[in-house]
Amino acid sequence: MSGSVWHRLRAQSRLFIALGILILVVVWIVSGMLGRETEEAPRASDPQPMAVAVTALTAEPVERLLVLQGRVEPDLRVMVRAETAGQVAEWAVARGARVDVGDELANLRMDDREARRRQAIARLRGAESEYEAAQRLHDQGHVSRTQLEAREAEREAARAELEAVELDIRNTRIVAPVAGIVNQRLADRGDFVSRGDPVAEVVDNDPLLAVVHVPQHQIGRVEPGQPARIRFLDRRRAEGEVRFVSRVAESGTQTFRVEIAVPNPDEALPSGISAGVEIPTAVLQAHKLSPAWMGLDDAGRVGVKTVDAADRVVFHAVEVIRAAADGVWVTGLPETARVITIGHGFVTDGERVRPQAAQVDPGAAVPESVDGAAP
Repeated sequence: MSGSVWHRLRAQSRLFIALGILILVVVWIVSGMLGRETEEAPRASDPQPMAVAVTALTAEPVERLLVLQGRVEPDLRVMVRAETAGQVAEWAVARGARVDVGDELANLRMDDREARRRQAIARLRGAESEYEAAQRLHDQGHVSRTQLEAREAEREAARAELEAVELDIRNTRIVAPVAGIVNQRLADRGDFVSRGDPVAEVVDNDPLLAVVHVPQHQIGRVEPGQPARIRFLDRRRAEGEVRFVSRVAESGTQTFRVEIAVPNPDEALPSGISAGVEIPTAVLQAHKLSPAWMGLDDAGRVGVKTVDAADRVVFHAVEVIRAAADGVWVTGLPETARVITIGHGFVTDGERVRPQAAQVDPGAAVPESVDGAAP
C-alpha cells in the first residue's frame, strides 16, 4: 500500500473517532436534559402566619375608685364671742385644752355690775312694797284699778331690770358652747372686748371631715353612706363614710362639695391638712394588664388585641377603671382572653396568627421580640 493511501486511511480513522466522541457527548447532554424535564418542579411554600406572643388573662372583681385630693377639716369650728362688754380679767384654760359644754374659758371684770345689782334689788323691793300697799287699798276701795295696775307695772319693770343686771353678770363668765379643743385665744388678759367680739375658737376634731370637690361628670357616682378611704401625707390611713353630697355646684369650678366623716375618737389625726380620698363606687369584672399591650384602632378607640379560638386577631375597645404601679385594670374584654403582648402592632383585626404562650407580668418590662417580631 502506497504511502498516500495510508495517510488517507489514518486521517479518516481519526475523523471517525472524533465524530464518535462528539456523538457520545451530545447523547449524554440530551439524556441529562430530558431527565431533568421529567422531574417535577418544587412547589412554592405557602406564606406562614405571623408569630405573636399571647398571655391568658382571667377577669377578677375590682373596685372602681373615684380618686380625689381634698382637705381635712374639723367637724365643728365655733368662734366664741363676748356677750357683754368688759375687760378680760383672766383665762381659766390654756390654749389646746379640752373643754366640755359649759366649761369656763375666761371671765371679765365685774366693774360696777355688783353695785347695779344691789341697786336693782332695792328698787324691786320698793316696787313690790308699793304694789302690796296699793293692793290692800284697792281691796278696801280706796285705790282705783288703774292706780293698782300702775304699781304692778313699776314692780315688773324693777324685776326686769334686776334680771338684766344678773344676766350681764352671768355673761362676764365666758363658757364653751360646745365640747372640743381651745384652738385659739383671741383676747389676752387686760384686753377690752365689746359685745360680739371674738374671744376664743373651739374646734371639734371628732369626727374629722375630709372635704373634696367632685367634677360634675362624676357626681352621679357619689351618694351619702358610701365608704371612703383617706390617705394622709404622713402615710397614715383612715376609713370614713360619705356624709354630705351637695346638690348645687360651686360657681366657677362647677364642682360639688362632698364631705366624708372620719372617726377620730383619740384625736390622733390632725385637721387642716391635705389628704387623698378614694371612694369605691362599684365592683366590676376587670383584667390587669400592661399599658404597653394597648393601642388604638382605626376609629381612634383605645383597646387590646386578643386571639380567638380560630387563632384570629380580635380588637376589643376597653376602659381603664383603675391604675396601679404595676399595671392598669380594664373592662371590655371577655372573661377569659388570650391577649397579644408582643407583635400586636404588626397584626390587624381578623388576621390569622401563630400564637405562642408567654407568661408575662403586666407590670414587667416587655421583651423585645418573639420569633424575630418586634413588639
